[in-house]
Amino acid sequence: MTLYRALGLEPEATEEIPHEGVRVAMLPFPGGRVELLEALTPESPVGRFLARRGPGLHHLALQVSDIEAAASQAQAAGARLVSDRIQRGVGGHRYVFLHPASTGGVLLELVEG
Repeated sequence: MTLYRALGLEPEATEEIPHEGVRVAMLPFPGGRVELLEALTPESPVGRFLARRGPGLHHLALQVSDIEAAASQAQAAGARLVSDRIQRGVGGHRYVFLHPASTGGVLLELVEG
């Protein structure tokens, strides 16, 4: 967090998402935001990611206006969803992840907003 504060990014909100096993800090900047994830347990998806790869970029999020339509369009284009169920995350936003095996190796999150 020290680096981000030095760059002028202050957390707007911090929230725990128990079903994902993470604590999330949102750092807004003009035109977007940085989302920092902290694993609540080593067994969580983010905890396992950190154990394998260390700290760094975990995923990219794309804001969409209609999560169901965007997920369907992504699947029609060959993307595989990580979970068939749309989840609720930080601030109550709805989201779904696209599996990296179907997106060129990048974990993509679709977030309705």
